[in-house]
Amino acid sequence: MHSNVALPEEFLSTIASILPTHLNLSDFIQACQRPLRKSIRVNTLKTTVVEFVEQAQVKGWQLEPIPWCEHGFWITADESEVPLGNTAEHMAGLFYIQEASSMMPVSALFMQQGQETPLYAVLDMAAAPGSKTTQIAALMDNHGVLVANEYSASRVKILHANIERCGIRNVALSNFDGQVFGGWLPEQFDAVLLDAPCSGEGTVRKDPDAMKNWSKASVLSIASTQKNLIESAFQALKVGGVLVYSTCTLSREENQEVCWHLKQTYGDAVSFERLDSLFEQASQSITEEGFLHIFPQTYDCEGFFVARIRKHASVASPKVKKRLGKFPFEKASKKICTDISQQLKKSLGISLPEETTLWLRENDVWLFPTALEPMLTELRFSRMGIKIAEAHKHGYRWQHQVATTLATGNDTHRIKLTKEEAREWFMGRDIRPQQTSGQGEVIVYYNGHVIGLGKWVSNRIKNGLPRERVKDKNLF
Repeated sequence: MHSNVALPEEFLSTIASILPTHLNLSDFIQACQRPLRKSIRVNTLKTTVVEFVEQAQVKGWQLEPIPWCEHGFWITADESEVPLGNTAEHMAGLFYIQEASSMMPVSALFMQQGQETPLYAVLDMAAAPGSKTTQIAALMDNHGVLVANEYSASRVKILHANIERCGIRNVALSNFDGQVFGGWLPEQFDAVLLDAPCSGEGTVRKDPDAMKNWSKASVLSIASTQKNLIESAFQALKVGGVLVYSTCTLSREENQEVCWHLKQTYGDAVSFERLDSLFEQASQSITEEGFLHIFPQTYDCEGFFVARIRKHASVASPKVKKRLGKFPFEKASKKICTDISQQLKKSLGISLPEETTLWLRENDVWLFPTALEPMLTELRFSRMGIKIAEAHKHGYRWQHQVATTLATGNDTHRIKLTKEEAREWFMGRDIRPQQTSGQGEVIVYYNGHVIGLGKWVSNRIKNGLPRERVKDKNLF
């Protein structure tokens, strides 16, 4: 119990004034004092829900479906010896530990209304640590392009590590204040998710001290920033596209009033699309406008807000002067592409996917999503696609993400590790399989899933796991 959770009196007075008539303050306080139920989302780029449920049963994990996300579950698991984050399934990218209510914005973004076409270019404007980015990428099935932006440079590394673990190849990372996108990439995206920075009023069940320094003044200050961000998001959206605005806070100033600011700014170009049909119990949290305003006692999760917004007409965007400098990549020639493709097929049995393009930077070979190309001359990205190889005089040295993002199960050079060998692998150590030896690179499997790329050196496999993925204790 978080009985000592910080809930300032002024905050409680505000909550009392905005609670729907079917909810009461006593239940709100009691909900805030209960620890969160743990929840996960199955990563369908790596496995299926059916396969994962079967594996969970073998491990003794109890799963309860989350109504608003077909890939999400509340989970009960014994973590006394091994935390969920250190299980083989998590380290192989089969699931993401994600708070249940935070799955709602992406579900709203992909909610089908009529005969909508698949989303080809998507912007996640405030992406770290990556729960919603990886959820979007899975629903895009690695097609098109997903621009994942994070303002905090220190959090970009965490974002990239999660993208890599989940087998994602269609992402381009950027590191900007989200307010730049309206001017730099106007009307570029089919859909935009703005999970805005906020005062975090809904997160006290996860962090009892989240509200310790809360003040009405800070709420109003953050709301001002959110209004600038939502304008930029709307400007970056194509006509006909969908913007989802969400926060993990409860105040009307940071939620409804931000959406109404957009409507007042752009008039008939903006319409709000109701979320009543997102899941069966949505009516318990629906607002007059059709937004979801979720209090923690309603679904026994974090407090959250979600709005779905449609763009009906072009709007003015800020004029910017672009000085991008020289683009450090060059597109690979047809001859080089053919050579790389043939060598990859011969050495690992892997084919390059459609909707991708090879680019070169000195001796490095990168695979970019083709849909990213129109943006390459418009914005500076910190990382694009995946690095697949380093060229040397005898050919190409394949990289870790070739295995984790491109292997489909039809690869030819593979090795299956035992549980003990897999533990050693995730601890960054080389493997010495008994009575086995080979040559060249080899795709490493454990329990039927790819966990990396190694290279035979005599009778051992040299470990190619990226340093940020190495763990050295409490492993499965």
